[in-house]
This record gives sequence, C-alpha cells and structure tokens, in this order.
Amino acid sequence: MQIKKVFNSNYYIASYIADEMHDGMRLDSFAVKFYPQLSREKIKKKIKAKELLITNRSTSNKPSSKLQEGDTIQITITKTVHEDEYWHGEKIVLQEHPEIIYEDDNLIAISKPAFMATHPTGKHLFYCATVYFESRDQKTMHSVHRLDRETSGLLLLAKNPKTAQELTYAFEHTQVKKCYFFIAHNNDPDKKQIFSSSLRLGSIGDNLKARVCTQAFPENSDLGKRAYTNFKILHTNSKYVIGLAFPQTGRQHQIRVHAQESGYPLLGDKLYHGGYEMFQHFKDGVAVKEEFDKMQIPRHALHAIGIHTPYKNKPEIISTIPKDLKEWILSNISIEVSKLEEQIKTEIQHYFKQI
Repeated sequence: MQIKKVFNSNYYIASYIADEMHDGMRLDSFAVKFYPQLSREKIKKKIKAKELLITNRSTSNKPSSKLQEGDTIQITITKTVHEDEYWHGEKIVLQEHPEIIYEDDNLIAISKPAFMATHPTGKHLFYCATVYFESRDQKTMHSVHRLDRETSGLLLLAKNPKTAQELTYAFEHTQVKKCYFFIAHNNDPDKKQIFSSSLRLGSIGDNLKARVCTQAFPENSDLGKRAYTNFKILHTNSKYVIGLAFPQTGRQHQIRVHAQESGYPLLGDKLYHGGYEMFQHFKDGVAVKEEFDKMQIPRHALHAIGIHTPYKNKPEIISTIPKDLKEWILSNISIEVSKLEEQIKTEIQHYFKQI
C-alpha cells in the first residue's frame, strides 16, 4: 500500500507499507511488483545506491532481504532520457508549461500538450499533468479523467477530494459533454458533412496487440461495447478533412477508430492509420522514411477542444487549435486558421446549448 509520494521535475520518491500478503517477500520481488518497467539489474543497482530500501531497519538492504508485515519500503526514481520523444532521429522539444485555460480554488483546466501523460504510469513519471501541478503547488492533484499521451487538449484537475468526487461522478454518469478537433485523410469524399458512427468497440484476446488495439464491430454484434460518436466536417479537399467529433460514450480510442472506420483515418495515427506493425516500429525507434512520410507529424491529430460539465463556476470551457496542428494546416491546407477557430467556437457553443 502506497502511503506517500513526492514528485518534482527531477525525481520521484514513493513510500509503501508492506501488507500481510508481502510478508516474507524478497525486496527485489516487491519492487518488480510495483515497477514492472524496471529490470532485475536496475533494481539491484537501486538497492546498492540506497534508492530502494527498507527504511525502518538499520541493517543493510539486499535484493534477497525478506520483508515483514508493517515494513516501510522507499523507492527513488531519478529522471533520465527514457521519456524523451524523437522524430526523424531528432529530439522533440516538448512544451514545458501547459497552458492554463481556467483556474480557481478547486479546479484547474489546462490545454494538455501532446506527449504529456495525464498522471504517472509505466515509464512516464515526470512529464505528467498531475506531477507538474503537484510540484507547483506542493499538494496532491486529482485527475478526474484522462487523455491519451499523444492527444492534446482540455484536461481537468481537481485540487481537493470533494471536487474530484463530484466531477468523477459527472464523467461516469454521462453528465459531461466533450468536443474534439481532428485532422484526417480523406478516404471517403462522398461522405456527408454531418454523420455518426455507432460501431461497437472492444478487443478480442489477451495478447499485446489485443491490449493495445481497439477493434470495431457491427452495431448488432454481441462483441465489444456500445459506442457512439457524432461528426461534423468543417473543411475538406481531395486529400484531407478538418472536423469536430462529439463522443457520446467514452471507449478506448473511440474517435480514432470511428473516424478510421468512416473513411477518415487521423493524420499521424501510427496505430490505426499505420497499423500495429508500424506502431511497433515507431515504439522501438526503427521506423523508416516511408513510415515517417505516411504519418507526416509526430502524433495523431486529435485535440480535446471543448468541454461542458456541471461545475458551477465554469461549466463551459473552450480551447484553441494547438501550435503543431495549426502549423501543419498553414503549410498544407488553404484555409484561414483564425476564421476556422471562430467557426469551431460557434459550433461548440451551439452544441452545448442543446444540453
């Protein structure tokens, strides 16, 4: 059981209490249980460097040290290069400070940069929204919903448990309405400007691909879970579309899969436009020029641009198109971005008024 955590931009310290189930467990096995991304060799080095230790004992710690119920175990993880992102072999300059769209005593609404995690998970422990604001305010921040790392846009963080509980309830009981901005390839030029997808979404099997990929199934299928997304295309040409997506449910990768199945695979989507093999090539850092050319940009072109909640102080929040997607539009599509943003704001406000 975790009892304490300390974050800043350079290190992460967590303390745990050994439960009855951990009694007799080796120290290195305990570390593997909570940090599976660390190899046995790295764990040995951490124990030797006193970055992993049983703090309530005066004796030296070893990988084979046996835990006793009630022991306090502390682990320190220092920031290294493992969270860096690369494109064409060059390190991507990540946005250090997320834009704050709204803030009061209970809530922060930010425009999360692409590649920033919502909260620490796996190897992503430092470039995270909660870590940034916990370091700033020296207090716990509560993530009431999440965005995929590559998805940018509106993210709400509660500053106290009461606000977190209220907003979590709102998300879980479909009291929150969301709008996403996207850029996609135009593989279906005959599709209408306004359309929807109700394909069921889920996965089959328990291998790595099944855990990573979301599959689409017919609406009348027994497979997957119910999912529904409304789409509105704002601009189109022979190659690309720019549009808004209004998800009515919250399935994994819902907009990306529904858009792809509708003939509009998202620009930069390594998994669904590229395919699982290409996704692995980028993940392993072995992608070739043809794969970079197909993706065009380092991340999928999806941005959470509008949100409406029951939160009384600020029920409606709207952001703008992020810099990277704005730059791509200016270079590839003949459209005035300022007018596009005005159109988006009007569409979102009209949508929210229907609630």
